[in-house]
Amino acid sequence: MHKQVTFKADYKETGRESLCAKCRGFMGLCGKKVCPILVKAKTFMDLKSLEKSDIAGSAPPGVFIGSYGYPKVLAGPLIPPVSGDTMHMDSEEWLGDSFDQILSNRFQLVRSKSLMEIHSAADPRGMLEKIQEIVLSDKPVDTEASFEKKPDTRVSFSMREAPSGPSADLKQFTVIDNPSVPRKVDKVVSDTDYRAAPGIAELHDGGITQRQITRLFSVGLLGVKPDRRLVPTAWSITAVDDIIGKAIADRVRYYPTINEYMVFRAEALANNVVVLLTPTPWMFEGLELWHLSAPNYRCDADFELYDGRKDYASNIAGAYYAARAPVLEHLDRIARQAGAIAFMEVKNDWIPLGVWRFRELTKEALTTVPQKFDTLEKATASIAGMLYSPIKAWTGASNLYKYMRQQRKLTDYF
Repeated sequence: MHKQVTFKADYKETGRESLCAKCRGFMGLCGKKVCPILVKAKTFMDLKSLEKSDIAGSAPPGVFIGSYGYPKVLAGPLIPPVSGDTMHMDSEEWLGDSFDQILSNRFQLVRSKSLMEIHSAADPRGMLEKIQEIVLSDKPVDTEASFEKKPDTRVSFSMREAPSGPSADLKQFTVIDNPSVPRKVDKVVSDTDYRAAPGIAELHDGGITQRQITRLFSVGLLGVKPDRRLVPTAWSITAVDDIIGKAIADRVRYYPTINEYMVFRAEALANNVVVLLTPTPWMFEGLELWHLSAPNYRCDADFELYDGRKDYASNIAGAYYAARAPVLEHLDRIARQAGAIAFMEVKNDWIPLGVWRFRELTKEALTTVPQKFDTLEKATASIAGMLYSPIKAWTGASNLYKYMRQQRKLTDYF
């Protein structure tokens, strides 16, 4: 199993979270078009059922595992006070939604909390056993919960996770109906001698959604039985992105390379992603620029060459792995090898929604018809017109851009 400590958030990543909601909903000092605090207030006014210390609803089935206090963590299911199809509340298929819709859905999920030791996943009992049961499902599961007291209406934003709604200490939890468990999930989870990394790769290749794979990994349902443990949600998101990416890269390195430069783009939710594919062996770089860094426009970068990287991408953290995985999925789908640079731009009216947005935007971009060029210079000139910040900020920070400009091909000598 991957070492979860690899994916802890560092000071740079967590520091960005504090930039949200500077004025706590007053005066619009942050310049955002949508204030998450005001949306939260509107949502709670509509949720009269949260005034009680018990709740009944269809769990998406989502789960939250905290990192504070590790190796003892707060864990519990995400439960809305509504029944029916609630999968959209925890699906990460939100690019077509507005900020209001995403936050309203997320803030309806009550984040239940129960203190658990991470190694208890190897031999789950009581509350954890029930939590693992609902996470096996690919459809909402009817549940009932009672809390020590009515939910606390404060909410939480994170760089890697989707926003969290009200929270409450879990007193009792009941699963009402039988979860719908995909055959592939049952097979991998039941194999207690199967290591987590190949299990994750098999689930992904078998069509299980990445969101469900992340839940399974987070609640300790994957890996050799003695090694199974609870993994904080933020860490598991990046770990799964990394594992999936590495597994696909092992195939991509054997494919023939593309023969031209390709540029793709997608934009949503105050985030802009441009992907450049290059006619080179596999290499990847993630570039991330926040408009909050204007007027200097600081761009952060992490990269890898053909053999991959051995250490954590600490400059852009989870965004690196979130963008790398869909690039590799695309190359695997077309059976080609290429280099890639992902330009990830965060505009001023952003709201912390989690790194899923870079994963989904990169996927979306790679479904579009690309612009094609015969030189790096022409491709770069096109990219300049797709970004809202100066191209020099990006090329100046890019290691692979400099590398590709300096590298000579054998054909250059003939």
